[in-house]
Amino acid sequence: QVQLVESGGGLVQAGDSLRLSCAASRRPYVMGWFRQAPGKERDFVAAIRWIGGTITYTDSVKGRYTISRDNAKNTMYLQMNSLKPEDTAVYFCASASGYRATYDYARDYDYWGQGTQVTVSS
Repeated sequence: QVQLVESGGGLVQAGDSLRLSCAASRRPYVMGWFRQAPGKERDFVAAIRWIGGTITYTDSVKGRYTISRDNAKNTMYLQMNSLKPEDTAVYFCASASGYRATYDYARDYDYWGQGTQVTVSS
């Protein structure tokens, strides 16, 4: 069992920045960020492989978001810059314990954080 604890959400204005954190109780194979807006599915945002650091992003956040990790703390971060109202959602971190063919879908992950609200006003 892996516990994931998120922090860092909040209410900001368009163009502002936020940094989310997700601390894992055990080193994962891959960690990812997803977001879910009201009435919508949980969508992939970014993922990072713990060994090697391979990173992927969904197209809508490329150039604005940066995913990173601190190996010593088993903590993942999501730096979100130039935020837009359409970025408003509950953001979830997730971890996968082993190899998968992809890490772009919620079904690819084994454990989930509690979610943190990010609200971007126009």
